[in-house]
Amino acid sequence: MKSAYQRPRLFEPLTIRGLTLKNRVVISPMCQHSAERGLAGAWHLVHLGKFALGGAGLIFVESTAVAQHARIGVRDVGLWTDEQVAPFKAVVDFVHENGAAIGVQLAHAGRKAGSQALWEGGRALTMEQLHETGEPWRRVGPSAIAAGPEWSVPDAMCVDEIASARRMFVDAAIRAEQAGFDVLELHFGHGYLVASFLSPGSNLREDEYGGSRENRMRLGLEIAADVRAVWPEEKPLFVRISAVDGTEGGWGMDDSVVFARELKAIGVDVIDCSSGGLSDETRNMNVPRGLGFQVPFSERIRRDANVRTQAVGVILDGHQAEAILQDGKADLIAIGRQALYDPYWPHHAAHALGHGHGFEDWPVQHGPWLAKRAPLMEKLKFTDNSVRSLAGSGHQLGETAQ
Repeated sequence: MKSAYQRPRLFEPLTIRGLTLKNRVVISPMCQHSAERGLAGAWHLVHLGKFALGGAGLIFVESTAVAQHARIGVRDVGLWTDEQVAPFKAVVDFVHENGAAIGVQLAHAGRKAGSQALWEGGRALTMEQLHETGEPWRRVGPSAIAAGPEWSVPDAMCVDEIASARRMFVDAAIRAEQAGFDVLELHFGHGYLVASFLSPGSNLREDEYGGSRENRMRLGLEIAADVRAVWPEEKPLFVRISAVDGTEGGWGMDDSVVFARELKAIGVDVIDCSSGGLSDETRNMNVPRGLGFQVPFSERIRRDANVRTQAVGVILDGHQAEAILQDGKADLIAIGRQALYDPYWPHHAAHALGHGHGFEDWPVQHGPWLAKRAPLMEKLKFTDNSVRSLAGSGHQLGETAQ
């Protein structure tokens, strides 16, 4: 006797606080470097909106600066002023109308503020180049240690400046709520401000924010507590970390487990497990970059810190994602570049896993067209080779296949 159909775990709903995600597929934050004055525009609406049409459960806006001088790139989005709320709300509304939840990742770039867009090379801009923009650029960090040979030496922050950075995150979180975001993520990884405080390689302070691991974690824990206090109780709070920073004697997995426990106690709901990025030298750190290379970080933090985790990094198809969830290595699956390659990745993963036999979960403007074509495609046993064969023999598929 045939066993009853069992929904793939990837497509099981997940409730976190007062939010229920329709599935476990998350679109990672990906910098677009396409904003003017930190304002989201038409590009962001289309870029993020297509992932809602593609079937993702949760979509994250790219790294969003909490201050004008805290941007990663000169054309990054921000939430440092009230003017930036309304453009985000238009994106939020579209995503909601098309069945997905949406989150925003708040970040302070710290000593890695001010770089080129990836298509321009992605390199650090000089302070002279930044000053030519007419904007108040400044690089800051726990200590006067540059992020690499191409970066200027940052200003070591005094205690008052640390308190000011904390307020920036709080103010941006309040604006995120005004824009209607469902989830907030704090970016504590990739060598940006909080990550630079965490690592003994970049934090040489001798006050309450440096020295011991407890002191180096202080700023991150303070920001998380500050934000949790103003972020609505029913809305989830995520934190992205570099589980290992890639430096010799630097921040490692044991540290991340302790940090994750402390974050959970504050009220953080999900740890988003990335790695590396502390400096130029750790961009391509010595971790083999095979399929799902960061999943072991997620697995250990989930187990040892007893907190929900999000796995990210070279997760390419539904079967791979499903296995990660079935094996208890993560609670959520984040895809980034693979979603750029295939914005309909969630729908395609569902079909590959046998979840649904038609196109009912696709946008109503798309699904019926695909359903109408499906019998012909089945008849043709559609593959790239069959298309080439038909084209080479002069056959026309006709209107029914368009």
